[in-house]
Amino acid sequence: MNLLLAEVAQAAQRLADAGVPSPRFDAEELAAHVHGVKRSQLHTVADADFDARYWEAIARREAREPLQHITGRAFFRYLELHVGPGVFVPRPETESVVGWAIDAVRAMDVVEPLIVDLCTGSGAIALALAQEVPRSTVHAVELSEQALTYARRNVEGSRVNLHHGDALTALPELDGQVDLVVSNPPYIPLTEWEYVAPEARDHDPELALFSGEDGLDTIRGIERTAHRLLRPGGLVVIEHADTQGGQVPWIFAEERGWADAADHPDLNNRPRFATARRVTP
Repeated sequence: MNLLLAEVAQAAQRLADAGVPSPRFDAEELAAHVHGVKRSQLHTVADADFDARYWEAIARREAREPLQHITGRAFFRYLELHVGPGVFVPRPETESVVGWAIDAVRAMDVVEPLIVDLCTGSGAIALALAQEVPRSTVHAVELSEQALTYARRNVEGSRVNLHHGDALTALPELDGQVDLVVSNPPYIPLTEWEYVAPEARDHDPELALFSGEDGLDTIRGIERTAHRLLRPGGLVVIEHADTQGGQVPWIFAEERGWADAADHPDLNNRPRFATARRVTP
């Protein structure tokens, strides 16, 4: 075992003691980041090339600063994204939301589907859809100026049309034309603040996390926006907390002009997102 791997083993124990959920992975990822190699190449780093800044990075992670803030990057489906303070770090569970959306759009009898991503944050969802549905036109909306800084950098050179605006009033010029509306909005109840993981609570922007006493305020607003934007037959897919399973489909009620409202599980078989089809003007 070389020096770096020995240090990684010690670092992983420190992170485990600090309550970090994936201590070995994070210790290796930070070692790779600091030394400019892939995780699979850590054994190739000569003892003389060990960089003591590794322990500075470990101390930051030990204090529960997000791994992605330290490395400045996040991975999402086939994307590598720029992230940092001021923007929500995309989570693996959102990949299930995007997977469903991609399958749904591909199944539509539409040559060039029109897609809107509300509360885009880093642009992860919009970019994944633009990349994996090549003939689509994708519009992404974000309210936060800080988040937009990262989104602009991430979507540069892509086919994503980025807009600074409120998801609840966005894109009136597209009313009645959109095939799919997708969103990972804020959905944590304000009463749950103390139970949120410190990586999110202390580092993700509050605007991207909390939404009223029951966490559903923004989703209620997006229901109205989605109904306005979608053509008849168009679809909405929206992420929510696993504890909100069963509540969100009721927001997309028949009397509001929706059909087929349903919940769907994430990779851990927990209710994670809801979908519905617009049926009336």
